[in-house]
Amino acid sequence: MTFSGHSDYVRRCALSPDGARVVSASLDRTLKVWDLKSGEEVITLSGHSNRVYGCAISPDGRKVASASWDHTVKVWDLEGAEGSMIVSGHSNRVYGCAISPDGRTVVSASWDHTLKMWDIRTGRERMTLSGHSNRVYGCAISPDGKTVVSASWDHTLKVWDSWSGEELKTLSGHSDRVISCAISRDGTRAVSASWDKTLKVWDVRTGEAIVTLSGHSDRVYGCAISKEGTRIVSASSDRTLKVWDLGTGEVTTSPGILVLLVAAR
Repeated sequence: MTFSGHSDYVRRCALSPDGARVVSASLDRTLKVWDLKSGEEVITLSGHSNRVYGCAISPDGRKVASASWDHTVKVWDLEGAEGSMIVSGHSNRVYGCAISPDGRTVVSASWDHTLKMWDIRTGRERMTLSGHSNRVYGCAISPDGKTVVSASWDHTLKVWDSWSGEELKTLSGHSDRVISCAISRDGTRAVSASWDKTLKVWDVRTGEAIVTLSGHSDRVYGCAISKEGTRIVSASSDRTLKVWDLGTGEVTTSPGILVLLVAAR
């Protein structure tokens, strides 16, 4: 099935918790919501004044957050399709966003070297997470909502306490920019995707790299961990996706996995 309708590159996508809808973020400054069964466009979300690079869907499937080069994040009600700007503090492009498991907080990752945490109901900034020395591209929130992981051009990931904003650990080991990250459902593992053509699996508690996943022939832009926590999917500018066994670090041919990742150059 092919979803057609955007007038420029599609950079990110997200799948609703019930698997019924897909949201896409595009350089045409819009997001689109698609019916996964029919392939039809449900609605177009317009309001950003620059490219949209990130999107996330709330756990109840009713709201979408979008991250844009216009320095903002917007939250959209999928029933009313009304966007409300909740980010007014970043001083540079916003590249990534994530919504907490309780649906109350949005985290934004920006080229101003920081992340910000926002109250999704009021739009007020809760705190700023500062510590990276270069652009922050990706972010993820643990299933219990207590931890945030960020991916940066400074070649590192950082682990943050989402309540205090304290930097807990720096995960170092990549030799190039880190673009994307994901956290396992049990919150014990993080995965990173890097321009050094590899992915790494990390122990969030110790900060140690458990395994390096090598096999792509070009930059790796995206990563995701399967629902059951046993497989990793990676997206690369080598024009391939790979599915990895989280335990062995080997590429697997296991069938039955739905992939919704976009590798963006």
